[in-house]
Amino acid sequence: MAEFLEKNLGKYGDPLEDIISSIDYAFSNEKGKGGFVLVLHNDDSIVGAVVINDTGMEGYIPEHVLVYIAVDKNCRGKGIGSNLLKETITRCDGDISLHVEYDNPARKLYKKVGFESKYAEMRYKS
Repeated sequence: MAEFLEKNLGKYGDPLEDIISSIDYAFSNEKGKGGFVLVLHNDDSIVGAVVINDTGMEGYIPEHVLVYIAVDKNCRGKGIGSNLLKETITRCDGDISLHVEYDNPARKLYKKVGFESKYAEMRYKS
């Protein structure tokens, strides 16, 4: 599944090892970690996937982070991403945050289902 995400996230994705780390985090039983993964199949092929990581926080920091959502490039425009996102929201028991680049076409989908831009994120890498 990590390879599916790497391929279908394209320029908006991360290195494979980061994707694997987020999946491992989602399945962790460590205190303050966890989450879930949704995978949509059509026969033997993956057509969509979502990775949610729990933050262990609540209130001022959302309880969940939508780390990755991707739909097979050949299946886009059929409502799969929208359905995956709605199912993800249903399964989360608190607020959800996500990071999206300004030029990512998925921003329209996120806004359509109710995500709002509160502020721009900035990072310092050491």
